[in-house]
Amino acid sequence: MYKKVFNLTLTFLIISSLYCSNSCAQQNKKPMLQNKKQENGKNIPDWNKKVRISPKAEITQTIGLTDVTISYSRPGVKGRKIWGELVPYNKVWRAGANEATKIAFSNDVLVNGKKVPAGSYALFLIPHQKEWTVILNKVADQWGAFTYNEAQDFLRFDVKPQLSNFHEWLEYTFSDMKVNEKGINSAVLNMLWEKIRLPITIEADVN
Repeated sequence: MYKKVFNLTLTFLIISSLYCSNSCAQQNKKPMLQNKKQENGKNIPDWNKKVRISPKAEITQTIGLTDVTISYSRPGVKGRKIWGELVPYNKVWRAGANEATKIAFSNDVLVNGKKVPAGSYALFLIPHQKEWTVILNKVADQWGAFTYNEAQDFLRFDVKPQLSNFHEWLEYTFSDMKVNEKGINSAVLNMLWEKIRLPITIEADVN
């Protein structure tokens, strides 16, 4: 009798232990990273993580009747030399971190005086010592500048960078708003990082 009870108790304890081990393993198991991307032939983790080193950001400004939206990731200075080192001169830069920075227009606009149809574009920059090249590329969704193709550029123009107050985190802002009930409305899109401000003028006609 005692032997039977002992065997039943031992069986119960073994089953309970196995269940607990499996349950604990499932709880402690880290989620699998799916949809891995390729960068220079090497797997990099999916960026749908809870925390990014360079946080995502988005800003929308209505200019006249046109919504202009910038979607980007915000790298930090973190004591590093940015221009000419972390971001090399004379090379295409994603204008942020992670995915290429994306700019979208709900209607046709003028960007630094050049007509740009409604739609989404990747925004790239090429920093130079004196002037920077601004690029709107027709492939709006791409990872960084690793697959950048100059043949897909819709627009290129040069802008002189300006000195600004220090910004630890890269930021895009809108300033110099000009609002009219009729005619041209405009604003300046600013890329701000470290001690550089790069202004880009966007105009929208409400007629």
